[in-house]
Amino acid sequence: MTPVRFAVIGINHNHIFGQANCLLDAGAEFVGFHAQEDDLSAEFSAKYPQAKRYDNPRRALEDPSIDLIVTAAIPDQRAGIAIDAMRAGKDVMTDKPGMTTLDDLATLRRVQGETGRIFSVLYSEHFENRATVRAGELVAAGAIGKVVSTAGFGPHRMRPQLRPPWFFERKRYGGILVDIASHQCEQFLFFTGTETADILSASVANRAHKQWPGLQDSGDIHLATPDANGFIRVDWFTPEGLSTWGDGRLFITGTEGMIELRKYVDVAGREGGDHLFLTDASGVTHIDCSAVALPYGAQLLSDIRNRTETAMPQSRCFAAMELALRAQAKAEEAYNV
Repeated sequence: MTPVRFAVIGINHNHIFGQANCLLDAGAEFVGFHAQEDDLSAEFSAKYPQAKRYDNPRRALEDPSIDLIVTAAIPDQRAGIAIDAMRAGKDVMTDKPGMTTLDDLATLRRVQGETGRIFSVLYSEHFENRATVRAGELVAAGAIGKVVSTAGFGPHRMRPQLRPPWFFERKRYGGILVDIASHQCEQFLFFTGTETADILSASVANRAHKQWPGLQDSGDIHLATPDANGFIRVDWFTPEGLSTWGDGRLFITGTEGMIELRKYVDVAGREGGDHLFLTDASGVTHIDCSAVALPYGAQLLSDIRNRTETAMPQSRCFAAMELALRAQAKAEEAYNV
């Protein structure tokens, strides 16, 4: 079988390493990359010496042997890269957020519909987290009955001295709900089995970093469907003393049980991450998910070959970003941000 060949345009977020590794582990071939920044390119080339550096992104877009364009560019550049790629006949995998405005979302939807190309957002807190993948398997098997509620928490460590200037510019990163909470929006849709929700409330704020007026360091969303509700909380307040960048958690409540995920750390508890706690009528069970397979990469390559939607339905990919974008707009309007 001929391997799927991919190229990268834009390496501004470190998630690009996870994106590339995801595809390489699944058997894809890394052809080349374009980035304007010499310092970022040096590190990237050292990690992936097989990928040549292009002097112009058109070299990737115009190469007929390349199937997939991957991007982790500055967030407000991702939509344009994806649109150019789809119009050039390429499928696209982007880091979250896939776009930063509702106008960009509308254009992406239109171009994807016109071209029939795949536009996929790699929501790493779902597709690259083994506990989340296992929770999806359990919910699909009926382990907790019908899901009626989710609560997702995405705290992050900021380390401002290591951040590029665009990190502090609202227009560039899209706002905290778009930038981070899109993860939790996608998981709410996934676990409740829906593709839309009402936004009951949303807020964003800069609580403790007034020296950077464009930064939003905290935010939340309250979602509802006729059958379920969801709460999302994200922030940039992870203290230095924690052993990882954030104590990401997800609580899933069903009619016959509940699941708690401690994705990256079990505070003052078990070592490592990927912890799942299942509570049902028979008791409480801890499940170590560290050996659970991550299917997204292989599924995406299969989708590229077979024009299917097994990695993630195209509609949910867009719907998750629409929720985050609508919540961001609602929060900024309500709080005069």
